[in-house]
Amino acid sequence: MTRPLIHLAETLTIGSIEGFLSQDEIEQLGQLMAKHLAHFGPERFDTERGDTIHEIPGRTAEHAMAVYEPAGRLEVRQIPSDAEQILQGAFERSREALNRSLPSVMLCRPWTYVEYGPGQHITAHLDGIAPDPLSWPRQIAGISVVISEPERGGAFHVETTSDHRLWRDGLAGPESGYAPGTHLAHDGADHSTPWFVAMPRTRWTATPGSGTALLYGSQLAHGTEPVLVGVARKFISWLAAD
Repeated sequence: MTRPLIHLAETLTIGSIEGFLSQDEIEQLGQLMAKHLAHFGPERFDTERGDTIHEIPGRTAEHAMAVYEPAGRLEVRQIPSDAEQILQGAFERSREALNRSLPSVMLCRPWTYVEYGPGQHITAHLDGIAPDPLSWPRQIAGISVVISEPERGGAFHVETTSDHRLWRDGLAGPESGYAPGTHLAHDGADHSTPWFVAMPRTRWTATPGSGTALLYGSQLAHGTEPVLVGVARKFISWLAAD
């Protein structure tokens, strides 16, 4: 089977899959995570947590947490196997819909569970394709599934821009697995770098219902607005080509 070339549009996509999870699956996942947190104690994944899925090259995990989640959040990087199985099953069911906009996606990485309480949010950033976007595997898009919405606030957003500072000089092409003329983003596209913070961007917000999967390209800035009332509970992962 010939691997499809990765197109720039995939890494900038925004989309949704309604009904990614059934109501029964949403309830099962909520119960599994409640049991997991009760067993280990939620503080272990919240105020006592010293690591994060986010990385800033040359900086500590503590610094990355301060940049990405300035008011904190609860983060479970290794979820129960039963929960992982439910989510991977949902990914497999959705492959046809996924591949319409993300034809190069072949796999879904392990899922992470997060919670945001009042005042908590994630600052805008790019996930990036890979530390070296010419190596494999390549992260094409992120995926986020809400299982419990907050009462107010917490909207997901993407931010678009035409600013040339986002992009590296030179283009990738078929010799490296990309469609001809593919642009690759600079490292450091997050709130740790002054050029990204100063770059003008236009924000688009979304408030998906429980069980809907949001898709957002790895070269698309995204984040969440602060939760105002209640708690946002969701699972996130990354869709990759290998």
